[in-house]
Amino acid sequence: MSLPRNAKPSFSRRTLATQAMQAATEARAKVKLDQTSPICIYGLCEKLGVTVRFNNINMEGMYQRGTPPRIHLSARRPLPRRAYNCAHELGHHVFGHGSSIDELREDAKSHPWEDPKEFLADTFAGFILMPIIGLRRAFSIRGWAPETATPSQVFTIACDFGVGYATLVTHLSAGVNLISRSRASVLQRATPKALRTEILGALVPEPLIVADGRGAAPTLDAEVDMLLLLPLGTEVTGSGLSFERDLESGRLFRSVKPGIFQARANDWTVFVRIAPNGYVGLAQYRHLEEDSDE
Repeated sequence: MSLPRNAKPSFSRRTLATQAMQAATEARAKVKLDQTSPICIYGLCEKLGVTVRFNNINMEGMYQRGTPPRIHLSARRPLPRRAYNCAHELGHHVFGHGSSIDELREDAKSHPWEDPKEFLADTFAGFILMPIIGLRRAFSIRGWAPETATPSQVFTIACDFGVGYATLVTHLSAGVNLISRSRASVLQRATPKALRTEILGALVPEPLIVADGRGAAPTLDAEVDMLLLLPLGTEVTGSGLSFERDLESGRLFRSVKPGIFQARANDWTVFVRIAPNGYVGLAQYRHLEEDSDE
């Protein structure tokens, strides 16, 4: 039974948040990752000895304690959500929790943060994917301030860190206190559909990733049939990205086949790793090119 909305939890969120932040810092340091750059959460899990698999299941994810420990993620969830869910399940592993199943958010209890284990895992996910130093750098290098950034600017930062727009807004407010609650409330009104329309100047149904050439990540993860807005003048190798059109804000591509493809513009280079839509299998094989003989 859930607590009344105005009831205080039986644990200190501040204390647990500090533990989560320290654990995230230690996890990055353990595999020699810096404390600022966006990371590939699946690569981190692999380095920590945790096997990650995508399954055609109707839930957020599952942590399976054992040898080796395993994380199961739903291939039905949006790409940024899968990354966050993976970080959440990794949090359960790092804190030594037992096996757990995380239901779909809309099906789960309305206040999951009332459970200290879920609060720890969620907070760990935020800090491991979006460290405060990295967020400050991401806004600063673009000449933006978190409190006054527009929804489309916040969306760009979210793409930089491989997370969802709403996830970043929540973390900026509740996790690292870089924006006020009132500003977060305003930003949360922007929907993915409205953001895509504003950025592209047209109504499109496909998911969009924006990379403006100022991000620190050497890779960019996508799925087949996603749209990618890359810097003006971007040239790509291979046949995985199909040119759509040039916009004032960048060059628009569509991902059309699995594999790893290089995109370059001036002194900016990124490797775009494209997985099949709704890929099922081990995370480490998600962007292997399809065999043309099959």
